[in-house]
Amino acid sequence: MLRPYITLICLFFVVLFAHAQDDKGITLSGSIQSDILIPENDKEIGTEEVRDNVLTNTYADLHLMSKYVDAGARLEYLEHPLPGFDNDFKGWGVPHFYVKGKLKNAELTLGHFYDQFGSGFIFRTYEERSLGVDNALLGGHLMLQPVKGLRLKALTGKQRRYWNYNDAWISGADVEFNLEQWIPQLAKKEIYVTLGASFVNKHESADNDQIFVDANRKLNLPENVNAWDVRASLTKGGFNILAEYAQKTQDPSYDNHYIYRKGYVAMLSASYSKKGLSALLQAKRSDNMSFRSRRKMDHTASTINHLPAFAYEHTYCLAANYLYATQPDGEWAYQAELGYAFKSKTPLGGKYGTNVKLNYSYIRGIEKNAKKTQVGPDEWISGRGSDGYGSAFWKWGGSTYYQDLNVQVDKRLTKDFKMTLLYMNQLYNMTVVEGEGGLIHSDIFVADAKYKINKNLTLRGELQYLSTKEDEGDLAFGLLELSVAPHFMFTISDEWHFDKVNVHYYMGMVTYNVGAHRIQLGYGRVSSGYNCAGGVCRFVPASKGLSISYNYNF
Repeated sequence: MLRPYITLICLFFVVLFAHAQDDKGITLSGSIQSDILIPENDKEIGTEEVRDNVLTNTYADLHLMSKYVDAGARLEYLEHPLPGFDNDFKGWGVPHFYVKGKLKNAELTLGHFYDQFGSGFIFRTYEERSLGVDNALLGGHLMLQPVKGLRLKALTGKQRRYWNYNDAWISGADVEFNLEQWIPQLAKKEIYVTLGASFVNKHESADNDQIFVDANRKLNLPENVNAWDVRASLTKGGFNILAEYAQKTQDPSYDNHYIYRKGYVAMLSASYSKKGLSALLQAKRSDNMSFRSRRKMDHTASTINHLPAFAYEHTYCLAANYLYATQPDGEWAYQAELGYAFKSKTPLGGKYGTNVKLNYSYIRGIEKNAKKTQVGPDEWISGRGSDGYGSAFWKWGGSTYYQDLNVQVDKRLTKDFKMTLLYMNQLYNMTVVEGEGGLIHSDIFVADAKYKINKNLTLRGELQYLSTKEDEGDLAFGLLELSVAPHFMFTISDEWHFDKVNVHYYMGMVTYNVGAHRIQLGYGRVSSGYNCAGGVCRFVPASKGLSISYNYNF
């Protein structure tokens, strides 16, 4: 239904671009990203049967900016998407466009927009192409800074779900005060205090959904679900502390099995940093905090809010093999991190110094006690249509969802040679995160070395090993990467599943960079698994073939 707008939008940009030729105050910027796979079937690794000869996710963004007005649009070609993307993801057109007016301390955006209130507990819209997520709102967004130290936001719109929009209207407001702007004594002492509050309303008609407790009783679904959030942060020197609390009214949905319990989330985070030392402590408790613009859906695209996962986001292949996805129905999550730089010319620092980082994450379920709700003089129900359960705030329940203890050492041994060593002990509840699989305990070892051969050549190598008695058993990974400045990079790698399944996932790639252009050619296998970012995950099936990736920014 969006295709009829393409011509109109293209004409709009032609007019603006023509105007830009006569007005030096207008700038044009944009980007092109195209990821292509020419797939091959491979029974050994279990690739999905693909009928299309070429698969691609292609995006082209265009932005025009001036003193008073900005405008932009994005063309997406996803008619033959890469493996792992939902069927609803397929399509092409211009699903994202906006016009923004700016005047002094005010901005008004009409069209599509992204934003986040606080930590995102009650509202966050964003785009993450690797996950297939783009839950932008289509509507209006107003931001005001009427006085120094005060920022106000108001928004309303419908949420994008692939090539359509969910029917619910999402409206909200956010306010933030920077107290040091109002209290000079705080600024003099370099103490920075921020207070914030947010409110979000979801208005979703109950007429579209017929949910029954039994053959004779239909649920009375609330058409308005409200959520609010309060937060405070304090910064002094290298010390920062953030406290945040959010609550949501009754919101029976697919995620919570249509119960009427309210939702809650509380977080406390403290950090400290100075030269050579950093520390972080975080705790979060969430309970029934799934918040979607369509009560009967479980798609990530319909998510209104965001619950960050307090788990270290590893970038090494095997360390990221079992990534944790936040469980919105309830969890206790803790994270602690300590980083220290041993100075050069000390026993542990050596000639060039040594950096050590220790991280620990622990996530567990909350206690839940079944709770019956009275629906008649002598009639009580539990489960669907009831208040669901009770939950004592401080008590744990169920099993461990995730645990990760890792230590990383970065050490330069010579002027041209440096190394990173990582050890990780992990506990991953596959049943909780993926639906089945039991409890996976693993030990992961990583060695990453880089050697600068000369000013134009740099060689980097990785060796990784994952040891576990569960799932597919032990895995190994090796990589060699040669950088030829200023344009080329050559990479070969192999992930070997040699314990319970003897199979190699080999890959070879060539990358070329010139100016604002980057093109990468690759051939090989990709193992199945979950791709995660910020506690949001997408399953990626095994694939094989020739891959081409092109990026251009202007």
